[in-house]
Amino acid sequence: MATINTYLTFNGDCEAAFNFYKSVFGGEFTFFGKFKDMPAMGGTTCAAADSEKIMHVSFPIGRGSVLMGSDSGDGRKANFGNNFAISISTDSEAEADKMFKGLSSGGQVIMPMAKAFWGAYFGMFTDKFGINWMVNFDYKQAS
Repeated sequence: MATINTYLTFNGDCEAAFNFYKSVFGGEFTFFGKFKDMPAMGGTTCAAADSEKIMHVSFPIGRGSVLMGSDSGDGRKANFGNNFAISISTDSEAEADKMFKGLSSGGQVIMPMAKAFWGAYFGMFTDKFGINWMVNFDYKQAS
C-alpha cells in the first residue's frame, strides 16, 4: 500500500531549514545530497549557482513519516504557498504507474515515470486542481 509524505521546496535555504527541523525533532537524515553530487544528465551538469543547493533530503520523523525537501534550481523560484508536493511511495512499479496515471489525468506532467539515478522509478506532475505530486518506487525495497 502506498504511503504519503510531505515534500517541501525552498529558495536556497533548504539545508538551514532541515538542520533546524533536526534540532527540534532529533534523529538523522537518511539522505542528504546537493545538486553538485548529481550525475550529468543528457550531457549537462547543474549550474554553478546551484551546486551547493540541496537536491534532495529525507528526514524520518516519528513512526512512518518522512519529511523531504530540496532547493529550487535552474533559476526557478519556489512560490510560498505552492512550495510543497505530496510524495507517494509505492510498493511496486505497477502501483506507481496506476497512481501516476490516475492522479495526473487532466493535469500537467512535469516528469514522466522513469528509472532515476538514485535507484528508483519516479515521476512528477501537477494535478488538475493545481496540487504538486511526486510518485516514487524504490527498487532496493524489492530485494
